[in-house]
Amino acid sequence: MFTDRRIERHQLPYFLRVFNSVTDKPIGFLGNVSEDGLMLISQLPMMIGVDFQLRLKIPMGEGCHQVIDLTGCCLWCQEDATPHHYDAGFSLHRPPPEYGQLVLALKQYFSFQALPASA
Repeated sequence: MFTDRRIERHQLPYFLRVFNSVTDKPIGFLGNVSEDGLMLISQLPMMIGVDFQLRLKIPMGEGCHQVIDLTGCCLWCQEDATPHHYDAGFSLHRPPPEYGQLVLALKQYFSFQALPASA
């Protein structure tokens, strides 16, 4: 298991659903993200060493959403603290720029930031 991360991952449990991009069926939820990987929380264990076609549907308002398709290799899978759930870590193969923008937006959204000083 990886213990040395270049960038801290940000927790996102049950915030965004992850789909199989071939079947468009839901396979779990985004647990956390980094620039070149993600953690999936699912009700079924994932096969390690296998590439998966993943899809994120980002809400854009008024029922619209942005679709981000990804290919990721499952590096590890373990039982979650929640019964009947599994955490799986994925390394992404050449994620598109839209994924990088999502990671940046989520980091800003889930980070504590100082309020600007009032004049």
